[in-house]
Amino acid sequence: MKRASKTWGARSAAALWVVALAMVIRAGAAQTGTAALEASPYVWTSVGDVEGHLARDSSPAGAFSPDSKTLAVVSRRKEQKIVLFNLVSDNIERVLHPRIPGLSDLDIYSANFIGPTRLFLMARGTLAAKKHAQGTTPLLGFEWNTDTDSLAGKVDSIGANGFRSIHYFPQIGFVGMYKDSAFDLWDPANGRALVAKVPDLTERPRVYAFSPDGHWLILAQIADDASPDPVVVQLKTGQFVNSLRGHRGAVMSVAFSRDSTKVVTACQDGKVRIWSVPTWKHTQTLSGHEGTVHWAEFSTNGQWVASAGEDKTVRVWSATSGRLLQTLSESTHPVLTVAFSPDSRYLVASSRDAVLIWKHMRIDP
Repeated sequence: MKRASKTWGARSAAALWVVALAMVIRAGAAQTGTAALEASPYVWTSVGDVEGHLARDSSPAGAFSPDSKTLAVVSRRKEQKIVLFNLVSDNIERVLHPRIPGLSDLDIYSANFIGPTRLFLMARGTLAAKKHAQGTTPLLGFEWNTDTDSLAGKVDSIGANGFRSIHYFPQIGFVGMYKDSAFDLWDPANGRALVAKVPDLTERPRVYAFSPDGHWLILAQIADDASPDPVVVQLKTGQFVNSLRGHRGAVMSVAFSRDSTKVVTACQDGKVRIWSVPTWKHTQTLSGHEGTVHWAEFSTNGQWVASAGEDKTVRVWSATSGRLLQTLSESTHPVLTVAFSPDSRYLVASSRDAVLIWKHMRIDP
């Protein structure tokens, strides 16, 4: 990968891509953790856990329904299923049983709401061939109707044709896929597709994030790149314009704030870092985790950052001051991902086989 900027001739087409992306982005009684370090009448209170997992290697924010009342959890006890957990009543609302004709052993990677009664599932399965050797499918994407517990529309093979680093981005409502110095973006809700070319990118990035305003792309864990620091791409030109310097280990996740003015990184060196956009100035280092920080995200309202660590904790920080507000220690295993609900009232975290849920609740004196 060449980190020096170069001029890209198709600027007008790229500018149209930015406008198009910006136009179609969609907005979208238990124990308490360690006492808050900033005085507040509210704390994050555990309201339960569900056996299963949220998105693997992608933001789990899409597991929340648009109204923040339901959480979709992928569970596998004897068979693969989707548990719809009602966050208001703290009970299981419904259990779905996704299935695709001709496939067995469906392995669901993530379940994301793309409407009040529509889930977008990403999964692999085994071809149920009678006379031929069975084989595993590429990554598949399909809609599932939560009212009828049935397939809605066709099944798309999104992992075919050489695409890699496939992730669903709930903030913008697109699936991102990388191949040959370009990112294909596909909206599963309506089939809209876009392409972002980065000519100087010659190796696959394992971690990347698009800004909600459609102006920026950040790349990390780029194959054969000796530096752990993420690089910044300006989408209207396709050029590398900056890097987020100072990481002392692999960057595990990158996320923009909803208003695209900040970026947070989670790092193998145990730190969470916040950066300003578009100056790309390092503004805060959040220290406290012991070991790798696997994931970090901003709350939808922009007030908090939540981080998930190998140390089995979730930590909630002030997005403005960088202060640690609360340490949540309910998990018995390393925490892999974390996300806030659309209304910022709920916080969820996923370990390998359990989803933990907290609610932001007022504590009366």
